Amino acid sequence: MICASDIANLKTDIKEKIGQKIIVKGSLGRSRTFEKEATLEKAYPNLFIVKFDETNSNVTYSYTDVLTRTVEVDIFDGNSYSPLIPPQVEKKKKKQIL
Repeated sequence: MICASDIANLKTDIKEKIGQKIIVKGSLGRSRTFEKEATLEKAYPNLFIVKFDETNSNVTYSYTDVLTRTVEVDIFDGNSYSPLIPPQVEKKKKKQIL
């Protein structure tokens, strides 16, 4: 479940990284995916703008797109790319003995 604090934290993280290189990964449907290099251009209260390097076009994404993992964003820190949101770790359910 997405909390208001999760969205607020993500907004501040993205605002701090405006101008940095990123990699955007997402789905195009029917098991087709894309992965493109881009730059974080601007951040607004409900969405942020990404400028793709190869096509020089702008695309907007909402913060919930990132939190629901519809879109994955990896930030370039100078040496390598690291995920903006760490990958999910699946928890195994323990069997209950009655």
